[in-house]
Amino acid sequence: MIALFLALAAAAERRAPPPPPPPAAIDGLPIAGLAPQALPARGCSAYLFSAGQTRALAVVVASDPAALRIALDGKVADYPRVAQRGTGDYGFASVTDYQLGEVTLSLDMTVVRRADVTDGALVPSATLRIDRTGKDGIVLPLAGLIGCAKEGASG
Repeated sequence: MIALFLALAAAAERRAPPPPPPPAAIDGLPIAGLAPQALPARGCSAYLFSAGQTRALAVVVASDPAALRIALDGKVADYPRVAQRGTGDYGFASVTDYQLGEVTLSLDMTVVRRADVTDGALVPSATLRIDRTGKDGIVLPLAGLIGCAKEGASG
């Protein structure tokens, strides 16, 4: 019986197509889509998708440790939080600033709790502003959801 179960599971695994690769660029911007990301081991993470013509996982924001992950100029990097303003939820402020080197990111997001979302919440709208020394600024509309580790889901 166990052998039959393992054979069926192996056959199903062979039939499942691999996930599509993330896009090389989002709407012609110097931002690439991120590969699928795991839920956090502790705290919560916001998984934010581009809301323009190209739909891709553009940003992952962790509450613990407080950092924003983005693929900018061909490099995936985690930008640490440097400031936050306003009330928020699930370990996130309504406006949060991140910085690494000459790149400053400002994330403004709305978090909405819903009874049908377990261990997380929705982010119906967000805006990421990217400022880089010597380059034009970028404003990227986003939307997504928050997923939490079991211990971090209470907000």
